[in-house]
Parts: sequence; C-alpha cells; structure tokens
Amino acid sequence: MKRLPTMKQLQYLVALADTQHFGQAAQRCYITQSTLSAGIRDLESVLGVAVAERSNRYVLITHTGVQIAEKAKTLLREAEEVMEVARAGRSPMTGEMRLGVIPTISPFLLPRVLPVLKKKFPELTIYLREKQTATLLAQLKDGDLDVALIALPYETEDLGIDVIMEDEFLFACNQAHALAGSGEVSLEALEGEQLMLLEEGHCLRGQTLDVCGMVETKARTQFEASSLHTLVQMVAAGIGVTLIPQLAVDAHITQGTGISLSRLRVPACRKIGLAWRQTSLRTEEFRLLANTLREQTVMASAYSHA
Repeated sequence: MKRLPTMKQLQYLVALADTQHFGQAAQRCYITQSTLSAGIRDLESVLGVAVAERSNRYVLITHTGVQIAEKAKTLLREAEEVMEVARAGRSPMTGEMRLGVIPTISPFLLPRVLPVLKKKFPELTIYLREKQTATLLAQLKDGDLDVALIALPYETEDLGIDVIMEDEFLFACNQAHALAGSGEVSLEALEGEQLMLLEEGHCLRGQTLDVCGMVETKARTQFEASSLHTLVQMVAAGIGVTLIPQLAVDAHITQGTGISLSRLRVPACRKIGLAWRQTSLRTEEFRLLANTLREQTVMASAYSHA
C-alpha cells in the first residue's frame, strides 16, 4: 500500500510555507525546530519531491511545495470540519466557533447579542476577530474563520450568505447646520456639502458614496476617520456631514453630541449578513446562528423605536 502524508506533516508544511522560517513554523506547531525539520524531510520522502530549499540564512518553498501547501490547507480545514460535524452530531452549537465582524458592526451589535448567544448556547465558545471586510473574507476563504458578519452590498463570490437585518442610513449634521432639524433630507441637498467618510478599506465608505451617487474620485476627503466614533465627533464639531447607520444610532453613538439626525427622502440601507464557505459542513449551525441573530435584532429594533 502506497504511503500517504500524515496530517502532522501537512501541518508542518503549511506552517513553513506561511512563515518562510523553520523556527517560526516550529513555534506555530508547538514543536522543536529539529522535529519540524525531520517532519519536512519525512514528507519529502513520502512525496518523492523537494518542498523546500534550505540554507543557513533562508528557506525557500519550491513551486511544487507551494502547490502542495495550498492543497494541504484545504485538507486540514476539511479534517477540522469533519471533527466539527461529529461534534455537532453529538450536540449542535457546542465547541468552538471563530466569528469575524467588521468594525462598523461589532461595537453596536455584539453587546446586544452575545449575552443572548451565551445563554441560549452555553456550550458554544465564540472567538471574535474584528477586521475590515476584505481581510475577513480572505481569512474565511483560508479557513482561519468559520463565519463572518459583514455589510452588504459587497462582492462575496461563492460564499453562503444569510441576511439578518436591514440597516437604514440616517443623515447626520451639526445642530447649527442649515439642514439640522429637517424631517427628511434629499440627496440633492447634499451636493456641495463636506461629506465626511471613513478611510479606505471600510465597506461603509463605498456604501455611503453609492447612496450619495458619488464616485471615489469625486469624494472630498479633507478628513477621513478610522472609526464611526471618530466620524461622529468630527460631525459634532461642525466639520462636515455624513450618513450614519441606524444600528449605530440605536446603540446611542450620537447621544450627548448635539448631532441632528434626519431620514433620507429616498430611504437607503445596507444589509447585514452572516457569511460562510458554502463547502462548510457546519452550514446548518450557521443558519441557526443567523436565525438567532435575526430574532434579536428584530426585538432590539422594535424596542428602540417603541
């Protein structure tokens, strides 16, 4: 019977390909450098091909090694999912779940829903990662995350998506602004205004520009904020105007700032959805998570507008 690579050998190769360093790869795998080196040599013996070129100063993964490492990542991820399915078969929504969330959602939604999730699924441990959308989707694709909360529209390629809520945009300005106190504000009224935006990389930036009918090259960017909280403070200071998601408003982001909020005459919103790999064997668990989040956001929205 032909010998096959072991999971440990593939794990060593992936770590070496990611770090390009034997010492760092060994630390990632919680083994000694000599054990890692021996494991890579054994892997090359099984494969009959070199996966790395070594010298005293550097390590270079061969072209074949890179290809094998990519396949190995998939195999390791699927092996983990097999164990997760077995665990879920014994008891759904238990064990570990790695959840990514974008910065314009996490501080406003998670404080509402995490206590509910902990109470409803006490055997489930959620590990949170807050990153911008592009990074989250890359980590999701690579298997570093199980599921992610993102804002749509956004190009998600072939990911599974379950929309949990619509998040309306509200017009925000300083209380001394000419549009302050308006029941509704038209998009035409925003022409010529200093539109405050988040810095590049935040999907909310592009969504705001889309709502206002602006393209990136025409956006006035005298100041770009790294977070919604900073953006609110700049608007409160009268530096410009912006659009703020209802989710953040419900979380009292403008409370005590003196900011005036108005609805848009033609309502616009982003959608918040849960994303996962369609090949994941935990799809049913993710749908259950999405349903739970949806129920909580509906209840919270009804309470805040009561």
